[in-house]
Amino acid sequence: MQPEITMIERLTPPVVTFVIIVFIGFLAQILVNTRLRKVAEKTPWKGDDVIIAGLRGRIILWSVIIGLYAAIPLLHLPPDYHFIVQKVLLVLVILSITLTVSSIVSGFIRVQSGEAKGEIFSTSIFTIFSRVIVMSIGLLIILQALNISITPILTALGVGGLAVALALQETLGNLFAGLNILIAGKIMVGNYIQLQSGEAGYVTDINWRSTTIRQLSNNFVIIPNSKLASSITTNFNLPEIEMSTLVEVGVAYDSDLEKVEKVTIEVARDVLKSVEGGVVNFEPFTRYHTFGDSSINFTVILRVKEFVNQYLVKHEFVKRLHKRYKEEGIVIPFPIRTLEFSKDSGFLPDKLKK
Repeated sequence: MQPEITMIERLTPPVVTFVIIVFIGFLAQILVNTRLRKVAEKTPWKGDDVIIAGLRGRIILWSVIIGLYAAIPLLHLPPDYHFIVQKVLLVLVILSITLTVSSIVSGFIRVQSGEAKGEIFSTSIFTIFSRVIVMSIGLLIILQALNISITPILTALGVGGLAVALALQETLGNLFAGLNILIAGKIMVGNYIQLQSGEAGYVTDINWRSTTIRQLSNNFVIIPNSKLASSITTNFNLPEIEMSTLVEVGVAYDSDLEKVEKVTIEVARDVLKSVEGGVVNFEPFTRYHTFGDSSINFTVILRVKEFVNQYLVKHEFVKRLHKRYKEEGIVIPFPIRTLEFSKDSGFLPDKLKK
């Protein structure tokens, strides 16, 4: 019976110490999840929300590790076991801190991407690289804490890296093509682009392998970064998001062209002012350019706030212009061709040759 009492007396101080520290950590976690969260929700800065979210569950984990640190010396373990346990706990501390920092950094990137649409922060590839950098730093700190030299590891990685690069040539090509796209800044998240091959849509993400664009039909097109980097691409958001849209019109040859121009511009002004997506302060204009087979053709130049707005603006312009031309007696002719045959051509009936 005496050995059992001795064992209980021996375990009581470390167990009590461990439980008290964990209990304090539990209370601290509750404080963070309740009081501090409410305070953070009232502040305009979103960074405090990110920090609190990153600390969720971590404080209890840290209190467990601290409790073990405090309790282990009270157990009077053999030196070798004591050393091993301390190293394990140290690795756990560094690893937990690394994961916490990685989570907070990712949270700040998400906040930044929400506030700065189209910038490099709003892409998955930047989030991935930030996590890789943080985890790499954490790994190096763990190796240093364990007194492990990283020189042989770097040498091995250098030798094996060549083989990996050859095996993952296409993947690495897409990775560096994605970085090149982001650094160049010519294609960003939120831009409406069209590739030489015909694919068009809004850029929704650029990750380590591919770029995702959302078509107007609400379908996703996944394009490898290397293909996008080597393709001739039109970006309808650069150098500015506003863009001109052209409408081709034709009127009869006997039309009063001055009147046609005046009426057309009046309709165009009204459309830009009343239709959503039109640039209100833009002065529309026309340019005659072709004597067609049955009409004098010209182009009406309008301006819209972004690419997708042109469809509604053109729709309303064509309807209103057709109605106004009817009211003003301006004719939009059907395609007509006049064919003349000589009497000796053989195409005329005998009765018409007389």
